[in-house]
Amino acid sequence: MAGHVQMMFESLNSMAAFVRSGKVRGLAVSGAKPSRVLPDLPTLDESGVAGYDVTSWSGLMAPAGVPRAIVDRLNAEVNKAIISPAFKDKLEAPGSEGGGGTPEAFAELIRKDSAKWADVIKRPGAKID
Repeated sequence: MAGHVQMMFESLNSMAAFVRSGKVRGLAVSGAKPSRVLPDLPTLDESGVAGYDVTSWSGLMAPAGVPRAIVDRLNAEVNKAIISPAFKDKLEAPGSEGGGGTPEAFAELIRKDSAKWADVIKRPGAKID
């Protein structure tokens, strides 16, 4: 915002307020679909960078072995909260978007992203020192 950085990738929840206020110029979102929070920004794919899909997510997890009835109840309550106007407003104010869904869909998202990022790390031979 001080004019020292010409371009950067940053999460919506840390930049949405600055884009909305005009302090920085949003060029595109990095996910596969447009953002509900900043709907006027195109995706990178729509902007000519084909196949680009990088998103961040958060989720609620429980220890392995939690009874399915408890998992289902927690999932139902969280899904209900995500669509409530009060929660939605608080979530979207800084730029986040609620997702919701099933435990199985969340597990698949984790598997898919883990495989994608493992490949990104392995291709150049990156190692943890």
